[in-house]
Amino acid sequence: MRELASVCVYCASSSGRDPAFAAVAAEVGRRIATEGLTLVYGGGSVGLMGVVADAALSEGGRVIGVIPRSVFRREVAHESLGELIEVDSMHDRKMLMFELADAFVALPGGIGTLEELTEVASWAQLGLHDKPVATLEVNGFWRPFHDFLDRVVDAGLLRPENRRLIIDVEEPSRFLEVLRSYEPRQTEQLIDLDET
Repeated sequence: MRELASVCVYCASSSGRDPAFAAVAAEVGRRIATEGLTLVYGGGSVGLMGVVADAALSEGGRVIGVIPRSVFRREVAHESLGELIEVDSMHDRKMLMFELADAFVALPGGIGTLEELTEVASWAQLGLHDKPVATLEVNGFWRPFHDFLDRVVDAGLLRPENRRLIIDVEEPSRFLEVLRSYEPRQTEQLIDLDET
């Protein structure tokens, strides 16, 4: 089993229309805290970001927020965090969150969440890290994304081994178990030289 000390959660700065999004975000925050892990996230006080942080804090958990000073207004930053790190750019934010975390899980979110998820997965594909990367299903939210990845494999543009770099966790209660049991599966060779 993989040792985890911290989990980075990617999620929306809005709550969305489905109440299940916030319910699962709260469950994730609570589970991270009650397992004695550190929550690393985007530092916001609103939307699903605020829900996951508040839930971890309510259980006495350690929460590290990383927020770019140029992107969010000061009042959007979560002022109750013990550790709120302000950085200069979104790039700095993503890099620091990566460095602070042992694993990554994406809850429902928009373009920013999708970009964070796919960037950290692409780094795994390149062999830059072997940390687990997962999506957490909430009423099938991530199913179209995983269907798309399957189409990319079918089109010959993504190796099946690398397709599995993004784990689809179906049950919120099992996400930490799944992250801990992850074994890296990326291929050594990204380009099929026989096809070039």
